[in-house]
Amino acid sequence: MSIVFKNITRDTTDIERIIRLYHNAFPSDERAPFDMLLKRAKRRNVNFFSCRDGEKWIGFIYIVNYRDASYVFYFAVDDEVRGKGYGTAILKAAEKKYRGRKLFLAIEEVDEEYKNYEQRIKRRSFYENAGFVCTGQKITEGKVIYDVMSVGGRVDPKAYRLIMSGFAGLYVLLYTAKMYDAKN
Repeated sequence: MSIVFKNITRDTTDIERIIRLYHNAFPSDERAPFDMLLKRAKRRNVNFFSCRDGEKWIGFIYIVNYRDASYVFYFAVDDEVRGKGYGTAILKAAEKKYRGRKLFLAIEEVDEEYKNYEQRIKRRSFYENAGFVCTGQKITEGKVIYDVMSVGGRVDPKAYRLIMSGFAGLYVLLYTAKMYDAKN
């Protein structure tokens, strides 16, 4: 596999596939408006990539950066190639691209109280197999609680707050998004 990242714009040839995958891969309460993602992707600290293996389109990854931290905000692999190692290959390519930085992501909280507990366990195992480790931190965005996983160590909650406020605005920072230690 030879993973290639291509910047996404409204004119990207893969845009319709990316929009469809985005809406199929993420529940509505976890999705930002797609037009906002495109608009924010024009900023220097945001990377929105279409992922390809040579000429074959395989998915996308959306990363927001601040100092030494890079937040994998969205990541999805096309259903047609899922289970063939592409997800891990994309994450390994991202890890290489962001070497020396804390590359982190948030997965739905893994707790037996949720109906899709087994699915959440599998998702965590997937990220662990790709080299991510649980940091013992949680993120709350709106009403959704996430577990934080990273490559490169624990994430400074201040960096997360600055990523979110810079990306989505002060309202999100003050009212809907926060990072904390799981023990609290």
